[in-house]
Amino acid sequence: MITVDRSSWGRLRVTGSDRIRFLQGLTTINAEALVDGGHAWGAILNPKGRVLSVIDLARVGDALVVACEAQLTEKTRAILERYAVMDDVTFEPIEGPAHQRWADPASVWLAPIVEGADSAARGDDDLEVERLRIRAGFLRYGADVDEDHFPFETPLARFLDYGKGCYVGQEPVFRVHAQGNAARTLRGLLVEGSAPIASGAALTAPAKGSVTSSVVD
Repeated sequence: MITVDRSSWGRLRVTGSDRIRFLQGLTTINAEALVDGGHAWGAILNPKGRVLSVIDLARVGDALVVACEAQLTEKTRAILERYAVMDDVTFEPIEGPAHQRWADPASVWLAPIVEGADSAARGDDDLEVERLRIRAGFLRYGADVDEDHFPFETPLARFLDYGKGCYVGQEPVFRVHAQGNAARTLRGLLVEGSAPIASGAALTAPAKGSVTSSVVD
């Protein structure tokens, strides 16, 4: 079991009578289906279906909590505020310690972000954290995904709900789903060697892609 520090991550408490409807129409997550204490991963997309932010959405009592990497905090809040023109929603930053607990690669995407300190928490720069993150395909924005990517090209594909209502960027996502394939996807590879492969290194066989994240196992 590894405890991962999430104190630096952006967390926004979303309240107001329109909170569920608002996030239902802005994210890939089915906010209406979340039960109290439940959470789900997804993305905020631009109208062309590209990933603007990767978020975890949790339902906590009468509020929804949006969490994202520290580097996405201001960007994510700005997007939410820009779309909340006529909606009864309020965004309140949550400060203080938080963490996740990862048992194995299968648990990484399922682990909730828990408020509170844990003395055993490790940072993202910890080698074991990075190794487990990469094995799980847990995305790091700017390395594994950015505004050049669709959600179905990443592990977020497993969380896309094609039965929920309309949301920003839905049309291109549904179109590719109907066609049955994506032109590219993020994949995990095991490569022989004693040093990490540089981010951006080309895969040639012939050119089939590039490395996003790597770690010595």
